[in-house]
Amino acid sequence: MNPLNKTTVEKKNLPIKILQFGEGNFLRAFVDWMIDKANNAGVMNHGVIAVQPIAQGKEIAAIFKAQDCMYHVYLEGIKDKKPVKEVALVKSLMDILNPYSQYAEYEKLFLSDELEMIISNTTEAGIRYEEGDDLNAEPPKSFPAKMTALLYKRYKKFNGDQNKGLLIICCELIEDNGSTLREYVLKHATQNQLEEGFINWINTACHFYDTLVDRIVPGFPRENINEIKQEIEFDDNLVVKGEYFHVWAIGGDDIIKEKFPLDKAGLNVLFMDDIKAFRAKKVRVLNGSHTAMVPVALQLGCETVMDAFNTPEIEKYINRMVAEEVLPCIDEDPNELNIFAAKILERFYNPYLKHYLKDISLNSISKWETRDYPTVYDNCKKLGKNAHLTIFSFAALLVLYTGQSAATNFTPNDTPEFIDFIQKTYNRENINGWVADVVNNRELWKENFSEVPYFIDEVSKDIESILDKGILNALKEIIS
Repeated sequence: MNPLNKTTVEKKNLPIKILQFGEGNFLRAFVDWMIDKANNAGVMNHGVIAVQPIAQGKEIAAIFKAQDCMYHVYLEGIKDKKPVKEVALVKSLMDILNPYSQYAEYEKLFLSDELEMIISNTTEAGIRYEEGDDLNAEPPKSFPAKMTALLYKRYKKFNGDQNKGLLIICCELIEDNGSTLREYVLKHATQNQLEEGFINWINTACHFYDTLVDRIVPGFPRENINEIKQEIEFDDNLVVKGEYFHVWAIGGDDIIKEKFPLDKAGLNVLFMDDIKAFRAKKVRVLNGSHTAMVPVALQLGCETVMDAFNTPEIEKYINRMVAEEVLPCIDEDPNELNIFAAKILERFYNPYLKHYLKDISLNSISKWETRDYPTVYDNCKKLGKNAHLTIFSFAALLVLYTGQSAATNFTPNDTPEFIDFIQKTYNRENINGWVADVVNNRELWKENFSEVPYFIDEVSKDIESILDKGILNALKEIIS
């Protein structure tokens, strides 16, 4: 088996136009994979250097350097109801460095004349404002402070040249990710009394983009890595496994379309002025379906999304919920919505990914409120309808969290006080009263569920059905 490095594979040196904060599986199987495809298609010629976000990381950096930062992305999935697979050798990553031990190289890079973009995925906790973060540290602690220091030094080096601002693209899974980072950069600038000229330069020369990323990336395929190495014929210790489906929505001004034309390489990258409507649609269809499915499927003994969709009653339940309750509340062309939903739900049939329901179930209380309650509310207020299928998922969630459900091996992974309240107040003799206590506990919810007048009664009725008849019979009844 061949080693994977420049002795066995030809790799061009590309101009370093992108500084990427993060070297994890998702960025490599999503962003760097896309850049590589665009480079190969001749629509871009961009090299990337990955910056490690924390001081620790020597071991993984050594693996990258041993492979000259090359690796395979191994994609499997379903497209048009048929299995599909793609294996790509990614060569867009030029190097990896750690700013804590290689600060001089890091500074030289972010002050480079050819640098155009910053791409980040520092996790949801990465974009946070940390009071008093030292901008003179090498480097500062938090990501927003790192960005403030980086941009300030760049502003000073190029004397505020409008052409030396950067395009900043955030992939963190928070709403308004780019806008929030910009807000914190400006806050650090103000708190550190940096000159007005720099603040104006941030506002006019630098461009921050809100994005929504979507691809399931399980990461390194430990279970069958030896078989994969035999198949690709390389001893690749950085293989990343992911699903075939991908979409990247990027919101902001049109400059990004010219500088980062991934769509011209046939990639599912959508440029738009504002991604809020797209995000809401995606959250309701994909994430709302996941969150609604989990408490039902776990009580039926399912472990993965694929297990759930191999259960006819669950498959019918989720497809009907989306078609009858979710899509009618979204103000878009019905045909386009149906196509969008079909592509989303097709992913649930992917036999190649083990997407565990227990993992999706993390923090289900807040997830249901964010992802599914808007469908219940809009059906009531916009359409004058009872979203009985979506409401059933809330009833199943409460039963699951009591600890009295058929999912005997399940332990909720949620805010401990919330779980404790649900379990301690559970009263089999007065389900309606118990549900009212849970729904009206404003510590648990930001929304006032009582705005849907029949909500408590409908949830109580569904819980009685689940407890009396069992989850399967209750489900059959509601989809009949």
